[in-house]
Amino acid sequence: MKYYIIIPAHNEADFIEQTLHSVVQQTLLPKKVVLVNDASTDATEMIIDRFVAQYSFFTKVNTNASDEHLPGSKVVKAFYTGFETLDADFDVIVKLDADLILPTNYFETICRHFESDPKIGIAGGLAFIEKNGNWVYETVADKNHVRGPFKAYRKACFEQIGGLQKSLGWDTADVLLARFYGWKVFVDETLAIKHLKPTGNAYKQKVHRNHGVVFYKLGYGFWISLISSFKIALKKKSIPIFFDYMKGFFAAQKAKTPKMVTSAQATFIRTYRRTQMTRKIKRFLGL
Repeated sequence: MKYYIIIPAHNEADFIEQTLHSVVQQTLLPKKVVLVNDASTDATEMIIDRFVAQYSFFTKVNTNASDEHLPGSKVVKAFYTGFETLDADFDVIVKLDADLILPTNYFETICRHFESDPKIGIAGGLAFIEKNGNWVYETVADKNHVRGPFKAYRKACFEQIGGLQKSLGWDTADVLLARFYGWKVFVDETLAIKHLKPTGNAYKQKVHRNHGVVFYKLGYGFWISLISSFKIALKKKSIPIFFDYMKGFFAAQKAKTPKMVTSAQATFIRTYRRTQMTRKIKRFLGL
């Protein structure tokens, strides 16, 4: 299978060289890799230039996606700056962050999964972070969720879900929409990805509220938003986070903020989330 990779990078000089080395060491090489230098002020562009000069399948694009580093929207804007330079002759498109080390068989294995099951629309491995000299699972998402830093999309799935939402919450919207259209989201737990710059635990209050807005835009409704906000607050050990999420949800509801999904998609999403929550409760209770 032909796969293309897009790597947005903003001031990733400490990590990007390791990421690119892990790409060129793959047992199945990509046909094209677009490196999007997003207004970096460190040595990121210099490192990118070295790889572009050495490997013919690398190209560079410079951009300034946004002055504000808001999780989600900025990286998707940079992704599309790279995507617009590509042709359509690919089977799989990959959005890859610039702070990862992939196992050498990563893309060979991912492509094998796509080939073996035509219903797999999104695939990926699991992220691990270093703690006290050991690599441990990064517990910011369930193991049935392909994380945004290393998502691979089958072309037909990518097109059917309308690509990536240029908004905070794209990383959740894509998997929910893929499932709505009948695609499988597949996580290969044997593929351990080293995440060199762990996902931050402390966002500004404004960002917490924006996440609450995302709950509304995804059609979660009050009760699912309430439970999800409470779960996140417990995980972060911060009750104020719960109130920030819900303030964002209510603000979006009051303003009648446009949703990211249709009415039918929102109904499916609520049913899916309720099913997932019920399953977790039963598992916790040993039922």
